[in-house]
Amino acid sequence: MFAALFFCLPPVLCGNMVKPCGMAAGEEKTMHLKSASAMSLLMAALAMSPASAQSQRAVLDYETAAIIRDTCLNWANERDLDVSIAVFNDAGVLVTSAHMDGTATAIAEVAQWKGRSAATYRVPSAVTANWGGPGPGMANWGGGVPFTTADGMPLGAIGVSGAETEDDIACGLAGIAAAGLVSREN
Repeated sequence: MFAALFFCLPPVLCGNMVKPCGMAAGEEKTMHLKSASAMSLLMAALAMSPASAQSQRAVLDYETAAIIRDTCLNWANERDLDVSIAVFNDAGVLVTSAHMDGTATAIAEVAQWKGRSAATYRVPSAVTANWGGPGPGMANWGGGVPFTTADGMPLGAIGVSGAETEDDIACGLAGIAAAGLVSREN
């Protein structure tokens, strides 16, 4: 069948009506239909089978990132703190951010710097601050906190800036906990 399949497809694709050897008139049309049906079944089977080289993993979605952001905003607001917040996925791509009224404009960039550093290094920015030197995109102030799923799969990080370092970190931890995720604090 596969020999006929490969033999019959090129004439159909090229528009050439050359009959395969030994076929009677009209038989080539039936053979083309059978070949097309077989090819359709083969393609459907391949499309439905999972890609063996890929594995599924958790990713940070907007809804979860928004829970982290909004909880951190509420935490800061309850304490009369003005902060900027940036939530990143594990690739260091910004998913969502917020900048509270009264916070200096540059603080938003600092929050992003801390969050992106924690997401891409997968280490809190308070820890990278002690590494002894600058690395590409490495924050050296506390306030960037990476987070994972319950089983340890990295999802991203939050960066908070505008308050004292301890408050920036606590704000991020509150958001992470509210989303049911695990923070990496060291």
